[in-house]
Amino acid sequence: MNQDKSNGHKIEPDLPAGVQVEEIEIPVPWGHVAGRWWGPRDKQPLIAIHGWQDNAGTWDNLIPLLPTSTSVLCLDLPGHGLSSHYPTGMLYYIFWDGIALLRRIVKHFKWSKISLMGHSLGGALSFMYAASFPDDVERIICIDIASPAVRVPENMVKATGWSVDKILEYETLSEDKIPCYDYEEMIDIVVDAYKGSVSRENCKVLMKRGMAPTPAHLKKKGYHFKRDPRLKVSGLAMMSLETALAYATKVKCKVLNIRAIPGQNWERLDYYMAVVDKLKESADVTYIEVEGTHHVQLNSPENIVNIVEDFLEMY
Repeated sequence: MNQDKSNGHKIEPDLPAGVQVEEIEIPVPWGHVAGRWWGPRDKQPLIAIHGWQDNAGTWDNLIPLLPTSTSVLCLDLPGHGLSSHYPTGMLYYIFWDGIALLRRIVKHFKWSKISLMGHSLGGALSFMYAASFPDDVERIICIDIASPAVRVPENMVKATGWSVDKILEYETLSEDKIPCYDYEEMIDIVVDAYKGSVSRENCKVLMKRGMAPTPAHLKKKGYHFKRDPRLKVSGLAMMSLETALAYATKVKCKVLNIRAIPGQNWERLDYYMAVVDKLKESADVTYIEVEGTHHVQLNSPENIVNIVEDFLEMY
């Protein structure tokens, strides 16, 4: 089996004393999955998964607040951050692809029981993995999400044609058509896109992995977004409430669900709570509301660090 490649422990600027983080690459058939492994490498880590169109940097403010003995592997999902994009012709199914990816990584490291922590999309993948492999998961932490995005079937049906055409359009986007911006202009775009969920300073944290200098051969100055533009299309990844509830019945691990207030502006908050209530029928669920934006782990990590630490210590 191929081994992961790493650059060795390194102390990054502004990290508390004793906090270590290491960049790694995990081989996959289409390239590699990048990650940031915080803390000791001689113990099995908590696997942390970011939200849609974010990257492993979403945990950069939270992890250093945890005890230095905590081992956490923060992944860049395919097409995000420093991970390889899917080959041309492959589609991203967002909430579904990650189940196979996580299984692949677990098998790569030969881990048995795992623990997962996810924000938004990452929380949904933690839920889906725990439902798909209920005997292989000890605990999951889901931040401001309960399950994959739930939509009424009529809305999913309506979006299918547009989604397919949009994916094909992005697939044929030539390199010279990729927009490039100067640094501050790019940060402006990111701040605007997050609509108040992420501060300007924390947008810069995410963009450490989310942007790159424009390739020299394009003869343009500035930066471009590293994420795969095909990721913008998420309409093919949604599910009905009935499907989400059916998956919820299979989860039997310890669950910590942290909902931020005001957090995400959910289309149907009752769907979120219905999944939490269904989880309680088969799993040991701790549901806690905290003050914060949807990106509470990045914007206000101090609001959740004690909750996360207590949950990890308890189990």
